[in-house]
Amino acid sequence: MRTNRRSWLAIAALLALSGVSSCKKGKSDEIVIGHYASMSGNTAHYGQDTDKAIRMAVDEVNAGGGVLGKQVKVVTLDTRGDSAEAANAVTRLIDVEKSVALLGEVASSLSLSGGRVAQRRKVPMVTPSSTNPKVTEVGDHIFRVCFLDPFQGKVMAKFARENLKLERVAILKDVKNDYSIGLAEAFKGSFSALGGKIVMEQSYGQGDTDFSAQVTAIKNSDAQAIFVPGYYAEVGAIARTAQRLDVKLPLLGGDGWDAPDLFKIGGDALNGSYYSNHFAPDAATPKAKKFVADFKAKHGAEPTGLGALGYDAAAVLLDAIKRAGKTDGDALRDALAATKDFEGVTGSITIDSARNPEKSAVVLEIKDGRAKYAATVNP
Repeated sequence: MRTNRRSWLAIAALLALSGVSSCKKGKSDEIVIGHYASMSGNTAHYGQDTDKAIRMAVDEVNAGGGVLGKQVKVVTLDTRGDSAEAANAVTRLIDVEKSVALLGEVASSLSLSGGRVAQRRKVPMVTPSSTNPKVTEVGDHIFRVCFLDPFQGKVMAKFARENLKLERVAILKDVKNDYSIGLAEAFKGSFSALGGKIVMEQSYGQGDTDFSAQVTAIKNSDAQAIFVPGYYAEVGAIARTAQRLDVKLPLLGGDGWDAPDLFKIGGDALNGSYYSNHFAPDAATPKAKKFVADFKAKHGAEPTGLGALGYDAAAVLLDAIKRAGKTDGDALRDALAATKDFEGVTGSITIDSARNPEKSAVVLEIKDGRAKYAATVNP
């Protein structure tokens, strides 16, 4: 009896494995693209907005007959804002979902984690909006469609010195975040090179809620503005703290501010502040205006710059698949590397030898609870 039971268990196990194997093969008439993003947690809006835009780009291509005679399927996995989860998501997207290429992440630290897995497995990855230079340095299968922190830092330093005529700026950075650290260093170097002075540096950690000590220290300095290269939740709280402590200095920042929740948290305390971004809906090209209109019609709100980058990342990848004529990893890598003068909604995209795009940046000013186009800066 025991022997028979073992036999049946063995047969059941084999059947189960066979079923899993069959699922892994996927449909022969589909091309699977994996997307890993923070769909929940403190930065959920980033992942959600990016995912919506990616699916818009894929839906448009599928409506036109797909790619290489096949429909494109997007599989999205939630990283919950955690580096280990990002690596696990990429592994599953490759091994279980059989993704031929990957899109993600928004956060640089998560793209570094997931990118190492993608590079090791030789699966091309395009990050829509990870700006830390180290991301594409992971290897030759890793690309991006956004500008880099050194460029973004130069943009805000130049805007601060030449447009706002600032001479003295304090920095308040998130020491738990690669993005914030990198952008702070880039701004510091560029602002100093332009003759400005960093009068003070303060720090916090993502998830902190009390910024009174840091803001008070800056209040007692002779700073004319505060550079806060963080994410929207903490930036909004910092603005509120500054208002409560009667610190009437403009805040300056980067694309990590770009989320509707920034205004819900910071409210009128943000008025008169500025941040660099990839996209300005009120100063868009005809193609970008159509994207904004389509996104608003579908989702009931304007896309953020991160959403626009998600659309461009998917569009660039789909174009590369068409040009490659197949979904082989090396062929896709070569096609992505050859991308030149691609008309995206965030501007013209040409991938350089380091797998980064050549493009300009915009600076947005916050007025009456909205971000409005202020300038285009290209150092």
